[in-house]
This record gives sequence, C-alpha cells and structure tokens, in this order.
Amino acid sequence: MVDRREALVGLDAADPLAGFRDAFSLPEGVIYLDGNSLGALPVATAGRVAAVVAAEWGRGLIRSWNDAGWIGLPEAVGDKIGRLIGAAPGSVLAADSTSVNLYKLLAAALGLRPGRRVILTEAGNFPTDVYIADGLAASLGEGHEVRAVPAGGLREAMTPEVAVVMLTHVNYRTGAMHDMAALTAAAHAAGALIVWDLAHSAGAVPLDVAADRVDFAVGCGYKFLNGGPGAPAFLYVAPGLQGQVRYPLTGWLGHAAPFAFEDRFRPAAGIARATVGTPSIIAMAALEVGVDLALRAPMAAVRAKSLALSRLLIDLVAARCGDAGFTLVTPLADAERASQVSFRHAHAYPIAQALIARGVIGDFRAPDVLRFGITPLYLRYVDLWDAVDVLADVMTREIWREARFSMVRVVT
Repeated sequence: MVDRREALVGLDAADPLAGFRDAFSLPEGVIYLDGNSLGALPVATAGRVAAVVAAEWGRGLIRSWNDAGWIGLPEAVGDKIGRLIGAAPGSVLAADSTSVNLYKLLAAALGLRPGRRVILTEAGNFPTDVYIADGLAASLGEGHEVRAVPAGGLREAMTPEVAVVMLTHVNYRTGAMHDMAALTAAAHAAGALIVWDLAHSAGAVPLDVAADRVDFAVGCGYKFLNGGPGAPAFLYVAPGLQGQVRYPLTGWLGHAAPFAFEDRFRPAAGIARATVGTPSIIAMAALEVGVDLALRAPMAAVRAKSLALSRLLIDLVAARCGDAGFTLVTPLADAERASQVSFRHAHAYPIAQALIARGVIGDFRAPDVLRFGITPLYLRYVDLWDAVDVLADVMTREIWREARFSMVRVVT
C-alpha cells in the first residue's frame, strides 16, 4: 500500500500540469472533487476583482466603460472562451446565465424552423434545460412540445417534425459524453438544428464546435472555467446563422447603436445582437481570470491527465471498496467518459456527507449518485489515493450511518 502511494507521489512530481496547482487557492486538509460543480478559486482572482473595484470603479467611475474596456468585455471574454471550445472569433458571447442563454437560443432556433413543433432531448437531460424548453413551448402557445427519448434512440427520433435537438454534451449524473460530431450531423440530415449545453465540457474536454458544424451552444463559467459562483455564462452561434436569428429578448445592448437611444429595436451585427442587458463587470473580470488560466494549459495534456485520474479512481474504488455496494455508472471507454466519475449506492447521500465531514468534497445527485469531479489543473494522483482511503474507512466503520449525515441540506 505504501509503495503504491509513493508511486503516485512520483507521478505527481513528473506531471507536466503540476505547476497549475499553485495557481489555485486550495484549503489545507481538503481534497476537492467538486470542481465540476464549482471550480476552485484562482489565486489571481482576488487581486483582479480588487483592482476592478478600487481602481476601475472606485477611481475611474463611469469612465471605465470606455477607459477600462468594460463595454467590450462580453465579446472579449467570449472570444477567449471560443478558443477553448473551437469557435471562430466573433461567435461566442459571455453573458447572462446558462438558462437565459438557452432560452434565447432555443427560441432563435425554433424561429428558423417554422412549421416544425418538436424540441427533441435526451431522457435524463439536466432538468433545468428541460424546464426552460417546457417554459418556452408554453409561452409560444403554438403547439410546440418537448420530446425526451433514451440516448440510444436519439437518431431514430429525429423525425421531420423535429425543429431543434437540445442535448447536454456530458451527462451531469454519469459523466457519459455524447459524440458531438455524429449527433450534430444526424440532426442536420433530419433538417433540424442542434443546441448543445457545454456546461460540463468547456475547459474539461477537447471541443471543436466549428469543425463539428454545431449550430448553437451554451455553457457556464463557474465549473471547469473557475469563474466563481454564479459567474457569467456563454453562448455560441455559428457565424453563418448570426445574421438570420431573431432573439426573444431584444435588450438595449443588442441594438446596433445602443447609445443612439432609438425608439425601435434595430439588431446589432454578429454575436452582439444576442446581448440583452448591462454586463456584470466584477463577475466578468473574475471569469476572465479563470478562462485565462484554462487557456494556459494544453488541452491534450488536460485530457490525458483527466482520463488517467478517472481510471485511477475507478480502479481504486473497485480494489478497496469493491464489496461496499458501489456501482460504477460512468463509462469505462475513454471516448465516452468526460471528467467525472460517478457511483450509485443505496446510501449515497449520507456517504457523501460523511466524506465531506472528513475533508473529501464530492457531491450527491438524486436519487442515488455519488459524484466526483476530476479537475486536472489542481487535482493530484495522490489525492485520489487519500480520498479512497477515507471512503474505505467511512464504509468499513459505517461512519455514514451517523444520524447527522442523513440530515438533508438545501444544496446537495
């Protein structure tokens, strides 16, 4: 056992991404396996936010919209995110929340497919995406429906009445990853458009939305992009569609000349027309720090380490907790596994709480999933060994049975 742990320490010493760990503020005594839900704090973020508050806002005041470039941040940060997802310059905007962006893009996509009334999605998709689609369909009042089918039946369900296929690239519970290029091509062959949710993909796995001919995409800034809680989200619109779309929210900063204060809306050119309201500058500055950090790391190295870490975690749990009732739900095949590992267990919630109490922070997803995020920029191989040490102890001594760990908290 000691020899195996020492071998993992050696892997960490040789890791080409090892230096990135020092770029994050990580509390002592904590093994953080929840970066797929909320990324860790980059060290540089506090200074950047302080400078925005004290200098740009405090001294520059309203002049900073011009002098500090505030007004251009949604497009500037969007272009940086675009480099992470394989998007052409001018096709990504950092703005709003993932849900608001999804509403905008679904409505725009439906407008491009008049006469078709179905939004097709995967059964078990992230619930808020389905809620947004349901709400949009109801508000339109034109007979649209949201149709959910199992992942294996998506291609067959792409029938002529489907206007839009709405999919999350990485399943939030299992970490299973769709073949983006293949499903996008299938949607197009059926005459439909496609909207991808990249919330669990951007910054974690290689993406090339341009090469895959993706129509629309959304994603959040606070998971693998480490932008902070509630960080601005982003949206992508393929360049060839930008001049055709009409958005349901036509805010003043999406106007062609917002400071002309014209009485009627006249859409801006390009991605700017997807803007709605005034950007949150402090939050946008924090997001930019996280995105800049992600851009420094070669994605090939990030992906290689992610796969190695997730394989290690799967193997360690099987070897040391194999008789404890865990069922792996994350795909074993590298091409199908994103950057998390999930297990089903009848007592997943109290187990998760017992681990958190011991400094191993993962999370729980109803009804019975214990989820561990794999964040290669700050997670070490030895961290997984130590985390499974704690897990094995929690299970062997049945620590999870303590009543306090079954008290359900608001955020799980």
